[in-house]
Amino acid sequence: MTASAYTTRYLEEAALICRLIDQQQIDAIVEALAEVRAAGGRVFVLGVGGGAANASHAVNDFRKIVGIEAYAPTDNVAELTARVNDDGWETVFERYLRVSHLSARDLVFVLSVGGGDRARNVSANIVAALEAALAASARIVGIVGRDGGYTRQVADAAVVVPTVSADTVTPHTEAFQTVIWHLIVSHPRLRANEMSWESRQ
Repeated sequence: MTASAYTTRYLEEAALICRLIDQQQIDAIVEALAEVRAAGGRVFVLGVGGGAANASHAVNDFRKIVGIEAYAPTDNVAELTARVNDDGWETVFERYLRVSHLSARDLVFVLSVGGGDRARNVSANIVAALEAALAASARIVGIVGRDGGYTRQVADAAVVVPTVSADTVTPHTEAFQTVIWHLIVSHPRLRANEMSWESRQ
């Protein structure tokens, strides 16, 4: 496949994903966040790899644009590596949530390609965190790929980025995490503060 052909194919896939996305799930996430903010709850955004980078950016937007208290455990490298070193990778998010006194007012937001799968030992740290969220009666939402994994099974709302090609699952999922959370934070139901360029009309 030529470079030009791949570029065309990739962008056509992205356009197809836009048409296939479940908009009701996006709206359900917006409503869940609005209710959590109204209750004075917090948002904990979980992701690894590209999802961790997306989580950091999303936390900035939730705090600055939406005006909701938000955290990404992966932003604190010292705590993250101390927990991995002393306790192991699987419990790193669950123990962060435990010390944060996760409660029913809070929301756990997962950004993951697979959504977690304990049986296959994939993103077991996300699975453990979601089990902690369920135990605390916290809300769970996510933007995930493939079949949605454990996140989709237990979430109050989950956007599953459609798989349109087996060899572009990860780039499309992580890219659409960005597209969708930007939709969410700019949504009139949530936007509390204007963004810089939008305010300079």
